[in-house]
Amino acid sequence: MINLIGSFNVKPSLPEKLEPLREIANNLYWTWDSDSFELFRRLDRKLWEETKHNPVLMLGKVPQSRLDEVSKDDGFISHMNRVYLQFEVYLNEVTWYQKNYETHDTPYIVYFSAEFGLTESLQIYSGGLGILAGDHLKSASDLGIPLVGVGLCYREGYFQQYLTADGWQQERYENNDFYNQPMSLVRDENGKALKLSVEFPGRDVYFQIWEIKVGRISLYLLDTNVEENSPQDRDITKALYGGDNETRIQQEIILGIGGIRAMHAIGIKPLVCHMNEGHSAFLALERMRHLIKHKNLTFVEARDIGFFSNIFTTHTPVPAGIDVFPNDMMERYFGKYYREELGISGEEFYKLGTIIKDAQPSEFNMAHLAMNTAGFVNGVSKLHGKVSKKMWVQGFKEIPFNEIPIDYVTNGVHTYSHLSGEMHELLLRYLGERFDTDLDDEELWDRVDEIPDEELWRTHERRRERLVAFARKRLKKQITDRGGSKAEIKAANEVLDPSALTIGFARRFATYKRGTLIFRNVERLASILFNPDYPVQLIIAGKAHPRDDAGKKLIQDILHYTKDFNMRKRVVFIENYDMNVARYMVEGCDVWLNNPRRPMEASGTSGMKVIANGGLNFSILDGWWDEAYDKELGWKIGNGEEYQNLDYQDEIEANIIYDVLEKEIVPTFYNRSSDNLPREWIKMMKKSMKKLGPFFNTHRMVKQYFEKFYQKAYIRRKELMKNDWKLGKEFSAWREHILQNWDSIRCEGITYERKELQVGEKLEVTAKVFINGLTPDDINMQIYYGKFDEIDNSENNKFVNMEVVEKNEKDKILTYRGSIVCDETGKFGFTVRVVPKHKLLINPFELGLIKWAK
Repeated sequence: MINLIGSFNVKPSLPEKLEPLREIANNLYWTWDSDSFELFRRLDRKLWEETKHNPVLMLGKVPQSRLDEVSKDDGFISHMNRVYLQFEVYLNEVTWYQKNYETHDTPYIVYFSAEFGLTESLQIYSGGLGILAGDHLKSASDLGIPLVGVGLCYREGYFQQYLTADGWQQERYENNDFYNQPMSLVRDENGKALKLSVEFPGRDVYFQIWEIKVGRISLYLLDTNVEENSPQDRDITKALYGGDNETRIQQEIILGIGGIRAMHAIGIKPLVCHMNEGHSAFLALERMRHLIKHKNLTFVEARDIGFFSNIFTTHTPVPAGIDVFPNDMMERYFGKYYREELGISGEEFYKLGTIIKDAQPSEFNMAHLAMNTAGFVNGVSKLHGKVSKKMWVQGFKEIPFNEIPIDYVTNGVHTYSHLSGEMHELLLRYLGERFDTDLDDEELWDRVDEIPDEELWRTHERRRERLVAFARKRLKKQITDRGGSKAEIKAANEVLDPSALTIGFARRFATYKRGTLIFRNVERLASILFNPDYPVQLIIAGKAHPRDDAGKKLIQDILHYTKDFNMRKRVVFIENYDMNVARYMVEGCDVWLNNPRRPMEASGTSGMKVIANGGLNFSILDGWWDEAYDKELGWKIGNGEEYQNLDYQDEIEANIIYDVLEKEIVPTFYNRSSDNLPREWIKMMKKSMKKLGPFFNTHRMVKQYFEKFYQKAYIRRKELMKNDWKLGKEFSAWREHILQNWDSIRCEGITYERKELQVGEKLEVTAKVFINGLTPDDINMQIYYGKFDEIDNSENNKFVNMEVVEKNEKDKILTYRGSIVCDETGKFGFTVRVVPKHKLLINPFELGLIKWAK
């Protein structure tokens, strides 16, 4: 390797008139502002595509003659000034947050994610988790939420996909040139790159910090590729989801522990921390360490205080999707940390990595660490909230299923980032300027009915035509790159039909997503695709994980099906799926197909992106579609069944796909009025946009996170901080006292009048409870009741709090009384229970304590 003795950076030389371009290029606002996007395309269309829509790199490559030319072009200057003015208006206008909440000079919410999908030119994302994280930041910017993001700066990012002549996926890795990206290094007071360190076994590992401006907010990415590190440590942040378990724990230490240290070094107080998946859960340990070292709190106090301002969002429906590290690996990386920094024993430390209270763990579960240290835990759809409770029910013994403290916030998408420019203009014209600020306003979306059918349809048709043109262009390049014949390249010009019903399927090729389900009966599929009067076509894209051979085999099978059954005119697989490919597909497809095995799709967001573009969904009732489906705005595959025999399931559901296509989707699409408009189809488009548009977006989602979690966490944190953490210390002492005395609680002496009641009457219940060492302020006594034969199905059960009516301080017995209002007929059963009570508790079950009458 050549030994370099120095380095220097070179910036593009812009004519003075074009200086606003530099500022516009260095803020990712342009990724969701179509006018900004068009401005850079106008500067040099060919170079814009070659640089993968990277304006910073493009400005460095545009010939000086071209820059001089556009600096004298009044039309271009006017366009640039319009974009720049709108950008400044955006940065300075009053936001939703400012209108409704106390404003802050600095952000206090920190959102951690292992990946962020912001733009196709910055390959630091792999799929849905990253796109969601990027959309979260964009909506937080639009809403003015005082939030920053923290992630890792992957030098190679995720792989670039290409297929062999036999259809087998190959991976190519390309270095990200961060100096030619819309990002900059965070520097210290001397102008040098700010570098921090985290202790690893036998050494310190250093990292620098990159800042990316995402509208009004910042994303900070941590990068270990610095000269202070060994070659091995420089590679910690080399690749997203690359390497082995050792690499994974190293990345997660940098993300969690390094991320908290970075915030403090930059001057941001992380008062509220949001873990987007468990990758960043080590941040909870570092927040404890900070309180112990800088606020003189004990470990127990620091743990209890930190709990109230951590949020954990889980995205996985199966335990296999969670990072788990063996205890010997944890000991190497954290032995010194927990002994010297946290001041606790190994037993105390390893209990943090499991929610199973009565077993000594042999491994450290990152999701369990997050759950043990976060007061707010949520799944990403209504169904996934239930799936998460089932997955972790063993950690909440004796607690009724529906009361397990796992909430849900259904995912959304940043609509502007996935909306075609033409459709955006159409919606602005008929919905008004508030469409650019009030995406979650249902009344606003009702104005979709005012759009003339012809205008809506023609706008959508133009996007389908562009999708077909894009697919042909990409297919020709794919054939050329793998050495295809001239005949194959020529044939690529004739694939697909710009006016045919177009179905899109694009996602990660994991086996549970069943990418080949629609090919199960190839002959029947061919009869649908090649109907001479009502043609149908499929455009497919997606990557398999580099180590997932089963997923790669699915892709290969699709290529073989299209070749062996001569489907190439009707089925196209677009290689190297990224945000640019996704943009063309969601903007141009008529139908979005999704057929995972229920309940394996935690949420899924790809289908949400077609909504505002006028696309319709055809999906298994899983994830978001389980709560969104309505027969007037899309189609379902099955009725939410779950099967033991998977082959039988595939046979049943493949036939449903064919049936619905033949009997419902295709006839509706091709049922044209005298003016050649599919009126019933357009009616469904409008209903989909009106009903789903205002809900399945990240504006609604981020508002829910703020109102359900962020604001409550912030208020608690501020209360706990007062008077040298007085309330926090008191709560921690109370918690320990409750834990020590809980087992001695006994419910006894339950009495009630045994008679038949009528609707509207009350059943009076009296119960005594022995509370050795506790007080009435420490507990709630409740009557728990429901249908007698359905009491084990907690969904419909209820409870009412009882009141203290007598105190026997000598015998430490309290007498409680309460009543059940009989509001329906039938046979009911009841019991009583005791749960902890404290004004700080987010949920009475977060301590894992409950006492039922015996």
